Amino acid sequence: MKKIAYYIVMIFVTLSIAACSEEPPSIRVSNERATKANVQIKTVNNTINHNDVAGGTATNYQDVSEGKIDVTAEIQNETISPTTTFNASNDNNYTIIILNTTPPALKVNVSDK
Repeated sequence: MKKIAYYIVMIFVTLSIAACSEEPPSIRVSNERATKANVQIKTVNNTINHNDVAGGTATNYQDVSEGKIDVTAEIQNETISPTTTFNASNDNNYTIIILNTTPPALKVNVSDK
């Protein structure tokens, strides 16, 4: 009986620890256009700049603080700088996609970590 109680307690402790751990949100930029782009990401705590993101490439994920995110992209040879705003939450990956559309636009995809 003591062993059963011990195993129940251990399972409960393990589940409690696993359920409480949260990972910060992560953001990357994917450029679907043929030209380079400079992307500014304003978070609650700081500003992250991804300069010269080549067409057809994506940056690595970077952890950010949870909360409101403002994004602006300056695209080579374009007069319009698309913007978007979203809320980032823990345990999610966010990909900011620079769409190959006219006029240029941004899209945000979300996936679980």
